[in-house]
Amino acid sequence: MATVRLAYRFALDPTAIQERALRSHAGAARFAWNWGLHQCRQRYAAERKWYSASELHRLWNAAKKTDPALGWWAENSKCVYQEAFRNLDRALRDFVKSKRGERKGKKLGFPRFKKRRKRKNSFRLTGTVRCGGSTVQLPRLGVIATHEPTWRLAGRIAAGNARILSATVTKTAQRWYVSLTVEEERDIPDRHARPGTAIGIDLGVRTLITGVDSAGTLVTVPGPRPLRTTLRRLRRASRAHSRKRPGSGRRRRSAARLARLHARIASVRADALHKATTMLAERYETVVAEDLNVAGMTRNRKLARAVADQGFGTLRRMLGYKTAWRGGTLVTADRFYPSSKKCSGCGAVKTKLALSERIYTCERCGLVTDRDVNAARNLLSLAASGAERLNAREGALRPGTAGHAPPNLEPGTRKRGKTGTAARQQAAAA
Repeated sequence: MATVRLAYRFALDPTAIQERALRSHAGAARFAWNWGLHQCRQRYAAERKWYSASELHRLWNAAKKTDPALGWWAENSKCVYQEAFRNLDRALRDFVKSKRGERKGKKLGFPRFKKRRKRKNSFRLTGTVRCGGSTVQLPRLGVIATHEPTWRLAGRIAAGNARILSATVTKTAQRWYVSLTVEEERDIPDRHARPGTAIGIDLGVRTLITGVDSAGTLVTVPGPRPLRTTLRRLRRASRAHSRKRPGSGRRRRSAARLARLHARIASVRADALHKATTMLAERYETVVAEDLNVAGMTRNRKLARAVADQGFGTLRRMLGYKTAWRGGTLVTADRFYPSSKKCSGCGAVKTKLALSERIYTCERCGLVTDRDVNAARNLLSLAASGAERLNAREGALRPGTAGHAPPNLEPGTRKRGKTGTAARQQAAAA
């Protein structure tokens, strides 16, 4: 049994009154961010330091009682303002770490003010969050219907195997979603259901996954390439949107139409990646994949669109936690391992291999095979080697984004038989 942290996402079906309340909460979160950032910039100009989240919260509690312009604050949950200040505090700390070189990824700039029409409506709530049937109960917002049933999560909470830490509400493509961050007890098996099975997978822009397993079976998963198939409609919608007068009703409707296209592309891609990674994690104990430099590949203007359309980075992340949940192992080959240049028959390595050469031909042993199949066989040979492993025994159950520590969220539900807000988790003392 292991404790994992994951998210359940449900599409909301609010009434007209509830939708106005959702927009009000999103606006309050945006206002709190801008108000806190203004206070931090004023203090930094005078004292060369800014406020922490707790200090901003104390300033807000004092200002909202004395400033008549803030009399509307009670219309929204107090959690919205608290979480906005925590998000701002985290953004400031990440900015400092990035400036010092202590944070991985691209350099971060100083936090900016959020504009109403240029930012996604989003806010986070903690406290008493419940779900059941086809509804979700949120603080101050009450019971909101969902398009999907929530009985599976509700059953795990009732059994004491899970508890809700927080709820993040966002608006995407004219539809509201709630993402429930859950701490869940999972039964991680000691061995995989099919011990001894292994597969080496090669990721490509034409075929999403080309794999060869330990039985010699060729496994291929064609990627849907949703951006490529929707590109013509996307271009037409983008051109039509650019011709609309700013601020007009037609421009708002065209923006909604464009957002729905982008949301559909993301949904089709995520669905294909989930199905492919679940299949691999269930069928094979060991999965060997390449450690691709996705950020570097997207800087190539000829490959950027195709690489982003397949979602290599998301696929790698999904394989990391799905194999661990099933008692399997994800083996990552070294980034400079010549999986495509190396002959899977005799081991000879070519000095150069153009990307346009889709058929691999070995001058030493005469092997002629598909380029991706040859790479998959070479990766399969690393299954029993000492390559880097990400599994339930030697790594995180769900690898997070590089350079980001999971936030110390405030739990929203307790164990079985208890209700209300659990005590805030304290960070381990050094």
